[in-house]
Amino acid sequence: MTRFVFLILIMISLITVSCTGQKKKSDTENLIPEKDLISILKDIHIADGLLSLPKIYARFISLDSIEVYYKVIEEHGYTKDNFDKTMKYYFVNDPKKLNKIYDQVLGILSEMESRVENETYAEKMRGSNLWPGKEFYSFPARSGNDSTIFDKTFAQPGIYTLSFTATLFPDDQSINPRATAYSCSPDSVLTGKRKYEKTLDFIKDGRPHAYKLVFNLRESKIKHIRGWLFDFDNKPSGTERHVKIENILFIFNAFAVS
Repeated sequence: MTRFVFLILIMISLITVSCTGQKKKSDTENLIPEKDLISILKDIHIADGLLSLPKIYARFISLDSIEVYYKVIEEHGYTKDNFDKTMKYYFVNDPKKLNKIYDQVLGILSEMESRVENETYAEKMRGSNLWPGKEFYSFPARSGNDSTIFDKTFAQPGIYTLSFTATLFPDDQSINPRATAYSCSPDSVLTGKRKYEKTLDFIKDGRPHAYKLVFNLRESKIKHIRGWLFDFDNKPSGTERHVKIENILFIFNAFAVS
């Protein structure tokens, strides 16, 4: 909520209560509890933002914004009078508390905005995901022949970034668990020169950790990118491996044209 809208609500509340009768400053009857007031102010801000959208505004064109705000209050089970008295009480008797309440509202809205931005970005990334395998891997696997090996061919030069989240549990018996990947020419997949990327050693603490491999393919010819999201030195059976790999993204970024 902008501070302008916030001040408008306070002024309307002061005028409304002043016109309906005198109240002592200490009168706290029928005030909206702080938790509910924060929720109401948050939803008023959201409503204010929605009214800036032409399609939404067209549906409520017969109402002014203040009427919409009061409808939000009623949806929370309170009346316009409850809200006006509450805002006046805090403004007159405890403006510092009112400011703290407003800061909490801003904090909630900021967190919501950040979450939406992250989800939007993640959705965009999923739409351009070049990952050729499964969406996630978990060991012990239901199928004994499950594998995290990948092999992808690229013809366009640029930067290819493979990122994922891996959770390696303390009871995993793999020796030197890691992610391994390399690039090579199509005609030398088995016997030719391989350019290995930096190995990503997994942390065995049962917590999810983010890992990233970056392939800088500058040559304008076909290249293979191959590897294993979960590699190790020994050959443990399926029941001796305990790892979960998810949030896998393989994203391409073209070189900037100078």
